[in-house]
Amino acid sequence: MSIQTIGIIGSGSWATAIAKMVTDNGHNINWWVRQAENIHYFQKRHHNPQYLRNAYFDVSKIQFSEDVKKVVAASDIIVIAVPSIYVENSLLGLDANLLKGKKVVSAVKGVIPKLNILLNQYLAAKFEFPLSDYYTLLGPSHAEEVAAEQLSYLTFSGINLESTNQIAAHFKNEYINTVVNNDIHGVQYASIVKNIFALGAGIAHGLEYGDNFLSVYIANAANEMQQLLAAIMVQNRQETDKVNYAASVYLGDLLVTCYSLHSRNRTFGNMIGKGYSVRAAELEMNMVAEGYNACKCIVAINEKLKAPIPIIDAIYKVLWEGVDPKKAFKEIEQILI
Repeated sequence: MSIQTIGIIGSGSWATAIAKMVTDNGHNINWWVRQAENIHYFQKRHHNPQYLRNAYFDVSKIQFSEDVKKVVAASDIIVIAVPSIYVENSLLGLDANLLKGKKVVSAVKGVIPKLNILLNQYLAAKFEFPLSDYYTLLGPSHAEEVAAEQLSYLTFSGINLESTNQIAAHFKNEYINTVVNNDIHGVQYASIVKNIFALGAGIAHGLEYGDNFLSVYIANAANEMQQLLAAIMVQNRQETDKVNYAASVYLGDLLVTCYSLHSRNRTFGNMIGKGYSVRAAELEMNMVAEGYNACKCIVAINEKLKAPIPIIDAIYKVLWEGVDPKKAFKEIEQILI
């Protein structure tokens, strides 16, 4: 495999974890960090000033830049690892020519707000970027565990399994195992809806439901996710019987995001369950909980799909219509099986 240069767009916790994986593997990277003061801090202290501060870097392997165009131009593989609400602003100034011939790896776990589309759909519409050069990098994993070098599993998806394996090889090491599949749309939607369900799990915890309820809730969430993903596969003319929804990128990611104390969506939901307003929870966390915006997007997308998503609908009403969480979860109690 030829040596390829990796560029990373984003400087949050997941982008930082990704940078650690590839630099630990000996790769030099180009890294877009939006604020100059953060670059200066990073160069001096060798760690991110805001996220995963215990992850130290050999900065001789990193070419930092505030200019996203420079990072894209200098890289063969572009990893986009920003929250979905920041995708459009992060890619401002790019044009189709800059992306031509590049490989794009999405580590975005959300829908582009207002547009209600996936990153690959946005890139196709905005830059005529081909799906054949698009890959996804998804969990189950937590940035904090990657930083601590605790064994984590990543799933890479792409149309061609051979080239997908080549992309995945840049990330595999002692503490990262990689899996590949070709369900590009399904894995992205799975990563989106699991955040919504995790937010609901947090609400349940905040309302002081116990482990029994949570286990039943997650089992039903898994079934709801499978029905939604099956409807999406039908829409995309994919064969629904070839996907193992018990695999790590589907069920595994749902479980870890609902249960883990590292999960920002679970934390966000816990605050809502305890009586915080959405705005107060956002200010308290100072981090993006993808499930909040994703909930609104998925409800809009499902207007055409017509998949049964009663749990997501109930969480949507809490977050976007001001319904009392206690009332919403009383309704959820009645539909769980």
